[in-house]
Amino acid sequence: MEDRKFEFSIPESHTLYAIKGYLPEKKENVQIGKLGSFSFEKGYYVYVGSAKKNIYSRINRHIQADKKQRWHLDYLRPYLQIQEVQTYDGKEGECQLFDRLKKRNNGSIPAQGFGSSDCKCVSHLFYSAKESSLK
Repeated sequence: MEDRKFEFSIPESHTLYAIKGYLPEKKENVQIGKLGSFSFEKGYYVYVGSAKKNIYSRINRHIQADKKQRWHLDYLRPYLQIQEVQTYDGKEGECQLFDRLKKRNNGSIPAQGFGSSDCKCVSHLFYSAKESSLK
């Protein structure tokens, strides 16, 4: 997938972000680092993360397709067409934001442990066959 440039400004109070990507065709046996191998259905994926500083740099790194693989999202990114990026203030925690967006979009968990190695959440990536809202 080609890299798409997003121009956006981020208020200083924003420490959370959501990245929505579209997977145009099913991908089987995608190795996600040490987490394991997973199959991903065609549809929309939303990844929620946080960055207390340098959030702009973190988001721009995540949306690049060709890079050294470091985070779980880096392994899935080459297959995704990035659709939207949204930032949020830090009033709501990362886990709470993920849970709210997942419920609002009737999302499901495609890969347990994805992006949630530093918390007790099942995942910070959800899947929806229908267009997802980041609001």
